[in-house]
Amino acid sequence: MQLFYNPNVSEADSILNFDKDESRHIVRVLRKKSGDIVHITNGKGWLFISELISVEQKYCSAKIISKQEFKKRNYKLHLAVAPTKINDRFEWFLEKATEIGVDVITPIICDHSERKVIKTERFDKIIQSAMKQSLQYQLPELKPLTLFKDFIKQDFTGQRFIAHCEETERKSLKSQIKSRTDITILIGPEGDFSVKEIQTSLKHNFIPVTLGNTRLRTETAAIAACHSVTILNE
Repeated sequence: MQLFYNPNVSEADSILNFDKDESRHIVRVLRKKSGDIVHITNGKGWLFISELISVEQKYCSAKIISKQEFKKRNYKLHLAVAPTKINDRFEWFLEKATEIGVDVITPIICDHSERKVIKTERFDKIIQSAMKQSLQYQLPELKPLTLFKDFIKQDFTGQRFIAHCEETERKSLKSQIKSRTDITILIGPEGDFSVKEIQTSLKHNFIPVTLGNTRLRTETAAIAACHSVTILNE
């Protein structure tokens, strides 16, 4: 199944239009014709099965013939991750976390962060592509780049964890997470969280955890955490 993404379509619509890029893809790559069936999601839990009624390279439209709503999971996973020095690694994380299952991603700037600028538009496209590829109907939310000191002050629901490598008392993430519960997990930069940041997180009721016996790269740690939560909730 080829899944398209259109954030503007709603359950009240009967006709939808594709933008120039998707219209070109429909015509040139997929070689679709009028009368062919296409599947569209708005990233808000809806799947629209539609019939193409106009097929041109710069403009395609379709008539919605059926629709189905898929409910959100009974928990929310929020990953706050420091962008990696090598941008490709963070993009890999975004893609794989979306495929596995994440609800909110916040890039955070920490004391030891080497990358303090991100390409939000590109990140959005990677998440959208991963959602379509994995045939999901809920688009993860990408939050703006946020300073650690500002992020930590927010109100959080459910459990909250900070994964770090300091030789202090830490518990295994897998032994602490609860199913069907909102979870927020902090993953630091290549240089790890600073001692001050760890202490600050503890004051805000974050539980220090370990993700295993080996030292993981930032993007690997984030995926390991994401997978642990997903597996528990299957």
